[in-house]
Amino acid sequence: MELPNISNVISENIPNLLPQSKLLLSLALGLGLSASSGFRVFVPLLVASIASKLGIIHLGESFQWMGSTTAIVAFATATVLEIGGYYIPFVDNILDTITTPTSVIAGTLLTASVLTPELDPMLKWGLGIIVGGGSAGIVQAGTALTRATSSVATAGVGNPVVATTEHGLSFAGSILSIFMPFIIAAIICIVLFVFLFFLIRYFKKRIYKPKATLSA
Repeated sequence: MELPNISNVISENIPNLLPQSKLLLSLALGLGLSASSGFRVFVPLLVASIASKLGIIHLGESFQWMGSTTAIVAFATATVLEIGGYYIPFVDNILDTITTPTSVIAGTLLTASVLTPELDPMLKWGLGIIVGGGSAGIVQAGTALTRATSSVATAGVGNPVVATTEHGLSFAGSILSIFMPFIIAAIICIVLFVFLFFLIRYFKKRIYKPKATLSA
């Protein structure tokens, strides 16, 4: 029985494997950028815009505007204002309320923009909403809960420390997602699981607390 030539098998399957690997790579990149927008909405958008402008990443045809100089200036301005707002007492909590829906939109946009152009548009936006919007929403909800806890525990004194940590995580997550997408995606999955666990636990306590009071 003649064994198949390994080099022939590999060469025959490369055309089928390449699109799949490109899709996984783009999904990992999208997940990393989107989750980072849960920490800060405009930081990943700014990083993606600069990376696109420099030719490091390639955005879909409908998203080429994100790599324009105008978009970079706009995202940079929004980033400075957003970061500055988190150092103003009580404004940071208001920003959490505002940025929750916007982070979901940003996450959806980021994932959809980096997915391979061969994908069907409906599938692309579906993945954008589920992977990008979902991860951004979970991270944002987790950070909002962390800030609320800090506000109660430290009377807001600890909030700047929380904000600075979030700034760093957003920048680091966005930049490293471009150069180490699979590693960052794996870390993000762990972070999402931890945040989701505490969010479910928090809301369970909120739901069952009134019932316990009524019973008493």
